[in-house]
Amino acid sequence: MLKLSKNILFDIIKNKVVIGLSLFLFLVSWSLFSLEENSSKATLSLMNIIIIVIPLISMIFTTTHYYNSYEYIELLLAQPLSRNRLILAEFIGIATSLCLSIIFGMGLPMLLYSSDWLGAYIIFITAALSVSCVSIALLISVWTREKSRGIGVVLMVWFYLSLIYDGLILSIIFSFSDYPLEKLTLLLSALNPIDLSRISIMLKMDVSALLGYTGALYKDFFGSYQGTLYSGITMVCWIIIPLYFSIRIFSKKDL
Repeated sequence: MLKLSKNILFDIIKNKVVIGLSLFLFLVSWSLFSLEENSSKATLSLMNIIIIVIPLISMIFTTTHYYNSYEYIELLLAQPLSRNRLILAEFIGIATSLCLSIIFGMGLPMLLYSSDWLGAYIIFITAALSVSCVSIALLISVWTREKSRGIGVVLMVWFYLSLIYDGLILSIIFSFSDYPLEKLTLLLSALNPIDLSRISIMLKMDVSALLGYTGALYKDFFGSYQGTLYSGITMVCWIIIPLYFSIRIFSKKDL
């Protein structure tokens, strides 16, 4: 499986999309840190790319790579190779390539201008978010047979997680503001990896006031040891659970 993952990784690294993503992240990060004297403000501006662009590219690239490699996957399955290992190798190869792109593209300027632990933490959260989006997109790709339908579902899921979800939470909070919604709000934040990443980054940057109505609640919980552990476990679940169902569906799928 490791040899297959390495072959997939080397093939993806040569892809123009991954190279373009690395250059894009590097140029944007370098420009923001060069033009802004305050590294915290530059990091805050960079966060918009983290929570919008990174999930979109991760999900679209995963979907297109899976469908473009469909004939190659069928060829490999003609060999004495386990389906579980094949789809797991696909996941490892895509996730590793995107993580490397984030580390070299965004990580180098951030670590250079923001040499404290905050830069390393943001890179780690961004990589974890990208891997979770890869897992979600792989599940959608395995579940749908047609490429156009798969890409359409991925775009709908990204649009929901990035834009619609926050509006739904705000509607619930203001509609039931007379009731104690603290635990419900914390639970809802765990149902969206993009929102969870945004909260984690903003709390570590000590700008919880920008989170609005729920900022104080998030700061009290996610700023604690229990909150950090909760965030980590939740993000791991967003990676493992979709991947588990991807492997299960692919192992039974009629190709």
